[in-house]
Amino acid sequence: MFIHNINPVLATIGSFEIRYYGLVYAISFLVAYFMLRWIAKKGEIKNFTVEKADIFILYLIIGAIVGARFLLFIFSYPGTLLSDPLEVFRVWHGGMSFHGGLVGAVIAGLLFCRKHKVNFYKLGDFLVLPLSFFLIFGRIANFINGELVGTRTNAPWCFVFKDYDGCRHPSQLYEAAKNLFMFIVLSILYFSKDVKKKLNDGIIFWLFALMYGVLRFIITFWRDDPRPYLELSGGQVLCVLMVIISIFFLFRIQRNKKRENKLKK
Repeated sequence: MFIHNINPVLATIGSFEIRYYGLVYAISFLVAYFMLRWIAKKGEIKNFTVEKADIFILYLIIGAIVGARFLLFIFSYPGTLLSDPLEVFRVWHGGMSFHGGLVGAVIAGLLFCRKHKVNFYKLGDFLVLPLSFFLIFGRIANFINGELVGTRTNAPWCFVFKDYDGCRHPSQLYEAAKNLFMFIVLSILYFSKDVKKKLNDGIIFWLFALMYGVLRFIITFWRDDPRPYLELSGGQVLCVLMVIISIFFLFRIQRNKKRENKLKK
């Protein structure tokens, strides 16, 4: 058994606090920006220039934050959304939904790619690498905050979190390990030339969504979330949808590949 007593504030400058969670978000967007500029300079994605990378990161930031906030309030605080809709934009109050952030980022990405005639899947296959990497530290930041705690357990590695009764699974760390596993698998697929050339555009993107949906669905059983949907949490329901959609598009991409091969013959 361990006692969780980590201060979520890294540093204080006057009345301004620098928190680990916010720092992870800031660094992740900054790194994604430089990685987008890097791949733009390599010229591997048609019509995607360094100038367009500067525009694209703005699309991503706005889409991800707006989506993450809206879905959080729709599923968790619908009353607040009706009584005080402006609360959605008060991001400094905390609270984000990963599924909402992903949906918002995808919508923003599709709008950008359609406008600038860029292959969405080529960008998506690349971006899931920094995304899965920084999700590791996002969950570690959740652990530092002492939030999204696990269910009660007698396991020797359990933690006592402030304002929660009993000893709890460190479900945030389970999810961090899950994200690390995903990052390793996706990196192998993307950077192995022999493997990647056999994969159609979009396969890596949808494999990310499939793995995330399946693994998070399982891990959430050790997370202390409300379960109003047939003993499933809202996050698990969204994971089921994520898995279904991922499988549909993976089969669709594979079917289109077979059609292209037949036409070549």
